[in-house]
Amino acid sequence: MPTNPIIEAEGLVKLFGETRALDGLSLSIEPGIVYGLLGPNGAGKTTFIKVATTLLKPDSGWAKIDGLDVQQHAGAVRHKIGLAGQFAAVDGYQTGRENVVMVGRLYNLTAKEAKRRADEILERIGLFDVGDKQVKTYSGGMKRRLDLAASLIGRPTILFLDEPTTGLDPRSRLDLWSLIEEFVQDGSTVLLTTQHLEEADRLAKIVGVLDQGKMIAEGTPDELKNRFGASIVEVRVDPEDQSSAVAALERIDGGSAHIDTSVGSIKVFAADGSRTLVDVVRILDAQDISVEDIALHRPSLDEVFLGLTGRSAEQAEQERVRAPSRRSRTST
Repeated sequence: MPTNPIIEAEGLVKLFGETRALDGLSLSIEPGIVYGLLGPNGAGKTTFIKVATTLLKPDSGWAKIDGLDVQQHAGAVRHKIGLAGQFAAVDGYQTGRENVVMVGRLYNLTAKEAKRRADEILERIGLFDVGDKQVKTYSGGMKRRLDLAASLIGRPTILFLDEPTTGLDPRSRLDLWSLIEEFVQDGSTVLLTTQHLEEADRLAKIVGVLDQGKMIAEGTPDELKNRFGASIVEVRVDPEDQSSAVAALERIDGGSAHIDTSVGSIKVFAADGSRTLVDVVRILDAQDISVEDIALHRPSLDEVFLGLTGRSAEQAEQERVRAPSRRSRTST
């Protein structure tokens, strides 16, 4: 039986001067899942979260949370959601427990109830033993977990996490992933924005790919990977021969070739991996281009992004940094 979407948007547009941070964005998210919103900085991820969490008014279009319009019913929406931004919004001079209790009081909890819930959450996220220490003594990973704890004290049914693992070491990132999975197992919904494509591959049931404020692809991680064939041929040639090699490999039936400058190799998307591997070698040999290395593998989500946009997420971020007029942080 179909369920009503827990998060929906239709035709969202948000302008910052001449920049269209959101350019007609539409999406629909079912309850009880992790939805991964991918894209480089400047793609519109944070702007969408700010609209969906009532912090920013769109120029046109609408967004709803559990059937409530975010502009017309902002107060009711805020009681249903939790939000953890790109950087831990915690007070370093308060203790961990005081930070969480303070947020609970902002949710209009009594002092007794706020302390009780804070203790429960600190225990759940592994910070109970350091709850009475000042947050300035915490590591980066501990601060991110504390920020997540503060977003949970209101017992939200929907949690928005905006690049929650930014700056974390691998161990802290894995710990936070486990907490997100536990939250969803309890029946809640998470919208996760990330530039770490392996993060979405691990956590998300559905992935949406944003680029320049538009949704350019959506599906399960496997569906997105399968759109570009069951495999990818990755070949390395002399850098001076790369352009000629790409031009030659574009002749492959059903395939497309791109130079991935982040790793210095050419990636060919194709439906028939083993035959394509043979074709790549044959075509390059005919062009007198020597192959330094060649491999066949299943596409990653980063390679899906490359196939969709002609550049990897890392390359897109480098382009954004080099651009003369950068978007403000509100348009990321």
